[in-house]
Amino acid sequence: MILSLTLLLLCQLLGEIIARGGDLPVPGPVIGMALLLCVMALRDRHPGGLPKPLVDGTLEGTGKGLLANLSLLFVPAGVGVVGRLDVLAAQGPALAATLVVSTAAALVATALTFAWVARRVGR
Repeated sequence: MILSLTLLLLCQLLGEIIARGGDLPVPGPVIGMALLLCVMALRDRHPGGLPKPLVDGTLEGTGKGLLANLSLLFVPAGVGVVGRLDVLAAQGPALAATLVVSTAAALVATALTFAWVARRVGR
């Protein structure tokens, strides 16, 4: 589990270094997630010579464990919101409009992307 957590954090750190060092508009954790995907793809194609926790499913188990407790990571954000209720009250309508518009835009982009991929695949 320690090796798996180290790999996860290392990928996130490298993603952050690449994003900030290259002045990229993509968040570091997203780049780190892509790096982790590449590591896992290489691991599955060439499993020889890697430490046992990276091959026996421990990495996947660690990821599932983190996802199962993901709600705990939102506690500090919730405390921050409660601590700044004055800003929330002053900017509430603008925040609500932004949430509605951004959610609608994400849904439309997802639907259009799905339709485009479905046409490309031929289904």
